[in-house]
Amino acid sequence: MPGIEALMHIGIKHYLFLSAILFSFGMLAVLLRRNVIVMLMGIELMLNAVNLSFIAFAKESGSLSGHIMVFFVMTIAAAEAGVGLALAVAIYKKFHELNIRFFEHLRG
Repeated sequence: MPGIEALMHIGIKHYLFLSAILFSFGMLAVLLRRNVIVMLMGIELMLNAVNLSFIAFAKESGSLSGHIMVFFVMTIAAAEAGVGLALAVAIYKKFHELNIRFFEHLRG
């Protein structure tokens, strides 16, 4: 009969399954919602799902390369959040509403 340690083992499959679920939720938020803030949150959720898979693979292989990639992805996520929120503020100032269809009117 297996002990409690064998039942409580969380392997790489569990991390990758959770990462796939988080990525799917983020992708659905981006594809189905028209609100800019919700779309940015969906992109952040997808980037965090990728970070989770990087860490899982780094833990499995015993190297630090996954941890280093997470720092790069976090830097990209911070830049994306800053630019995305700046665009959202520009849209709100011009149209007094946050809707994704107003992005095409920012050129002029």
